[in-house]
Amino acid sequence: MFKIVLRGLTAAALLAVPLTTPAAADSARHVEPLSLAAAVDLLPAAVESRHGYQRTAFKHWVDADRDSCNTRAEVLIAESRVEPTVGAGCKVTAGEWFSYYDGVTVTAPGGLDIDHMVPLAEAWDSGASAWTAARREAYANDLDADRSLVAVTAKTNRSKADQDPADWLPPLADARCTYTADWVATKLRWQLTADDRERTALAGLAAGCGQQLVEYEPAL
Repeated sequence: MFKIVLRGLTAAALLAVPLTTPAAADSARHVEPLSLAAAVDLLPAAVESRHGYQRTAFKHWVDADRDSCNTRAEVLIAESRVEPTVGAGCKVTAGEWFSYYDGVTVTAPGGLDIDHMVPLAEAWDSGASAWTAARREAYANDLDADRSLVAVTAKTNRSKADQDPADWLPPLADARCTYTADWVATKLRWQLTADDRERTALAGLAAGCGQQLVEYEPAL
């Protein structure tokens, strides 16, 4: 319940409102589930460039809906498996989170990072360098897709850093197909490109992921 309500409301404050009825907009944005291999094939191919990148180009952990909860807090509240303890100023002090990258359960939020599924630097390399500041802010605080931001142990997030799946995968082998699907879905959602090395790695992973499906909704 937390995830549906809080993520949806905050995302609505960040992304532009379409000039169509809600039903028409949902219909236009709906994409049927794809096999992982087919989704990888849809990724636009392009050479990546980090020229000019600065992390500050992506304003993140904002309080878009002005409810005192910034994006980090929204994700912690949404992903807790039990009702979290939330204090003044929306400070999350306790809950229960499952870090799917390494299969670790965490009860103290200080042990968690909120990972951008496709790191900010990788997004920049893959097309975000040409976006407006507002769109980069929307990307960095994307609460409208559960896979865009994920609470994971700080150790695994910092191990991942800004690497793509050609260089880093979750240490828990059973998480890798889900991770690959989440990565590809995020890139498709935001129309981000992939270089040849990344596409080759993703295709190899897809070949070993059987019936793994990819679902995504294009960002506005």
